[in-house]
Amino acid sequence: MRLAAIAFFGVWRAGFGDAEPYVLAATEIVEHGRYPDRTEAFFFRAPAYPFFLAAATLGRPDRIVAAKVANAALGAAAALLLALLSARIFGNRRLAVATGVGAAIWPSLVYVSIDVQSEPLFLVFLLLSALALLAAADGPSRTAAWAAGVGLGLAALTRPSALALAPLLAAPALDRRNRGPGGRSGLALRAVGGFVLALAPWTIRNEIRFHELIPVSDAGGMSLFAGNSSWTRRFYAIESREQYVRWLEDFDRDLRARLARIEAAGATSPARRSAGFARMAIDEIRADPEGSARLLARKAVHWLQPYPTDWYWPATIVVGVGILYAALSVLAARGLLRAERRGVAAFALAALAISMAAHVALQVVWRYRVPYWDPILLLYGVAGARPR
Repeated sequence: MRLAAIAFFGVWRAGFGDAEPYVLAATEIVEHGRYPDRTEAFFFRAPAYPFFLAAATLGRPDRIVAAKVANAALGAAAALLLALLSARIFGNRRLAVATGVGAAIWPSLVYVSIDVQSEPLFLVFLLLSALALLAAADGPSRTAAWAAGVGLGLAALTRPSALALAPLLAAPALDRRNRGPGGRSGLALRAVGGFVLALAPWTIRNEIRFHELIPVSDAGGMSLFAGNSSWTRRFYAIESREQYVRWLEDFDRDLRARLARIEAAGATSPARRSAGFARMAIDEIRADPEGSARLLARKAVHWLQPYPTDWYWPATIVVGVGILYAALSVLAARGLLRAERRGVAAFALAALAISMAAHVALQVVWRYRVPYWDPILLLYGVAGARPR
């Protein structure tokens, strides 16, 4: 399915806007044995996907075909992992197979795994973490608890927004089945330990390189500004692709001018640059608290809407995807309400809420929702479609 989609959308060229920074970082790793201090003008990206890209293309990140095929394989692996998760949660083989098939053909999951982008790798790490955490609680298994933490740490090294999910690693501590000395708390502590263990080498590298505490990337301040400034309000006033292109050009020029001012003031290190953008965002929020509150509400609606941006995509795709997501959401709600494992359902709801809150606070792009929400919607949507 994914290979067919690659053939349809284009084999030889990377169409994804962020592909170039990933290829640049992977090339720097291969040719010079180091990670670049910046992958674009404003920050450096999380490292896991560039390292994967360097390995998957056998040291030739410019081999776009190989990169796309590798991402398609990751997307297929994610479908298998969802089937395994379904089997563990619901204990029903047919339901698990249906979930795996659904994930294999679900349009959004297919679309984010056919170009040079980090979502497929992130999704695999996220699902591995969830599967291991569930195995740790069901076992109970200390090894699985460590693996759950490592998986989430690797997910955060792919997309730093996963840092917000770290509190969920404490879930085994709430499982009443894990009694005895060190039972509940021991599993949770091991999961957190695995998370720290996965992050530590990169965080230490950043401390040595920049003499600053940067757990993953220095993009946080930039994301805060991009999602909470007057530019965000202008984005939500866009009505066509042409307006979007102009907005992008104007936004980029303004960002570069702001970066020049930040660096002219002496903030040339990654953390200080990021703090400079964060201060600008906070200044705008404080200058117009009511407008900022309305913007947060608009971003929340954007995150929840069951269809992609209507002025960017053709109407047939917007309507078709909207119908699919609306139906899946209704079925998922039904599946969650009927779920026998109430603790797992509560965990899923917490993951939905935390991922939404983290992105609404920073920056909402509809694509960002896919690896966080779609697996949960599919797990419980397929279950919800089953007659009692």
